[in-house]
Amino acid sequence: MSTQPTTGPRRLSLVTPSGRPTLGNLLGALRPLVAGQDAHDCFVGVSDLHALTDGHDPRLLRERSRDLSALLLAAGLGRSTLFVQSRVPAHRQLTYLLECVASSGELGRMIQFKQRRRTDGSSRAALLTYPVLMAADILLYRPTQVPVGDDQRQHVELARDLAVRFNRTYGEVFTVPEIEVAPAGARVMDLQRPTEKMSKSSTDLSGVVGLLDPPDVVRRKVARAVTDSDTGPGAVRADRATKPGVTNLLDVLVACGGSAEGISTYGALKRAVADAVVGVLEPVQRRHADLLADPERLRAAYDAGEARCREVTAPVLAAAEAAMGL
Repeated sequence: MSTQPTTGPRRLSLVTPSGRPTLGNLLGALRPLVAGQDAHDCFVGVSDLHALTDGHDPRLLRERSRDLSALLLAAGLGRSTLFVQSRVPAHRQLTYLLECVASSGELGRMIQFKQRRRTDGSSRAALLTYPVLMAADILLYRPTQVPVGDDQRQHVELARDLAVRFNRTYGEVFTVPEIEVAPAGARVMDLQRPTEKMSKSSTDLSGVVGLLDPPDVVRRKVARAVTDSDTGPGAVRADRATKPGVTNLLDVLVACGGSAEGISTYGALKRAVADAVVGVLEPVQRRHADLLADPERLRAAYDAGEARCREVTAPVLAAAEAAMGL
């Protein structure tokens, strides 16, 4: 479970309980967080409030939030401060204060909102204001670094803009965090559509390896992964432009601790990838099952993390309220 917080630069990361967490989430996001625990004071949250910006099933949201909470711990984040976003009231409270600083124009320019408006013609108001909630999530913890994928960079830039604007208008309250972009090599692509990122919200799961997929399902999906028609000497090689499927399999193999040395056929490559992926997933799945079978243990870890979050966020919220005249 969580130990005493690490002394070092503070880092914040949130994971939304939507869809099924994937191998890409583990290799590209969770593993770097695990590796950074010794050098950073890490806060890692289940952002269940973010899942409310679209239509959702309340029962399914609770189930996914519980599963994700267990997966974060099972993946090795026990030395981080773990929390569920909705259980730290300051997230909602600071959001309104920051909405009083943000403009409708800059929110309307956010890419996700513009895309939804183009495709559906309308959206929930929460999708428009969601970037302000994300800014509140970040600024409450005064992190020095925020790990973020390219798809969320615009939102973190907004958080920085709001922090600067608030500080200039009302007084110095917020730390302006640095953006830490994940390296391109951390991206795991869909096994059936290797030019697209493996996504937990994908409606077609044939190319998506879920963190909780049983070994036989993992092997079947890898065996059916798209490669190409090149079967000559040197066919098993990395070339993202002309061989995206093979390159993706090689990336996954190396990321999971395997080696392509001596592999000359696609069949052998897929068997090696499947073995490596199963080897990485099985211990996570075992710890996940143990945590779900012992809900008190899981609850204790998050109760401790949420208590620390409330302790850390309370003075920041109080300072923002006082600065605005409340």
